[in-house]
Amino acid sequence: MPSISSYFLKKGIKAGAKKLKLEEKEVGESRQVIDSFARKFSKLPKGCKVEQIEIEGIYAEWISNNQSVEGKVILYLHGGGYLYCSADTHRTLAARIMIDSGVKILLPEYRLAPEHPFPAAIEDTLTVYRWLLKQGYNSSNIIFAGDSAGGGLSLAATHVLRDQYDPLPAALVCLSPWVDLTSSGKSYKENSEKDPYLRSDLVRKTAQQYAGGESLDNHLISPVFADLSGFPTMFIQTGSIEILLSDAQLLADKARQAGVKVHFKVWKGMWHVWQISAGLPEANKAVKEIGHFVKKTFSISR
Repeated sequence: MPSISSYFLKKGIKAGAKKLKLEEKEVGESRQVIDSFARKFSKLPKGCKVEQIEIEGIYAEWISNNQSVEGKVILYLHGGGYLYCSADTHRTLAARIMIDSGVKILLPEYRLAPEHPFPAAIEDTLTVYRWLLKQGYNSSNIIFAGDSAGGGLSLAATHVLRDQYDPLPAALVCLSPWVDLTSSGKSYKENSEKDPYLRSDLVRKTAQQYAGGESLDNHLISPVFADLSGFPTMFIQTGSIEILLSDAQLLADKARQAGVKVHFKVWKGMWHVWQISAGLPEANKAVKEIGHFVKKTFSISR
């Protein structure tokens, strides 16, 4: 049963999205609005430390605290439809995951479309991952995590690594993953009036901007169409009322068919990337489950 808090927050999100009318703005203007909102209202949990770094021209942030385990890291890839968002929008979510998992997080700002369409985001992710390996991190001590487009990006990067016989991360954490950019799932229609964040028509437009002329069923653009054999364990969370529900369901099914171990949960009454809403009971519970999975994967006892 969804909490009362979620009922009111959902209404507020829907009203806010309608008021902002981001679909009527240019991409650059929309980014400024989104990032400005995040800087104004997002607050880091007490005790968190942020270190700004540059990795081969890519801006990134280390997020940690005094309890972060050494030698292990979550490479977190933010969502935003490959067009929007940044460290500003996802720093707080990353920090909350860091606290509950006990593992520091590396949060990069990969290049965004339409200026930098597919495969720029994948290239940047691979650059950051290989940089971590050069720093001495073992692949078994790295987890890929991401929400929405970031979840899809985690899968696409893993696919490239597997096909190039590179070491794979220990696991993948996908929150409301966007993995079918063809929008073929039933939830795009069934949940079109329920999801307070996303609209099916805008998702399709965003997909075209990211693809940059490539076919949307390309397995690196829509990883749900990829051969997932040999992939590491997947942890997937999705909301029952989001339009990307079908993406997550199909991903979980195809991964299991390929012999991949999958932890999959549909959260009743939740919308797209509800985990980002600090203070929401369901968000806090979801992040705690992520933390538990990370600790179990890395064999962290505390």
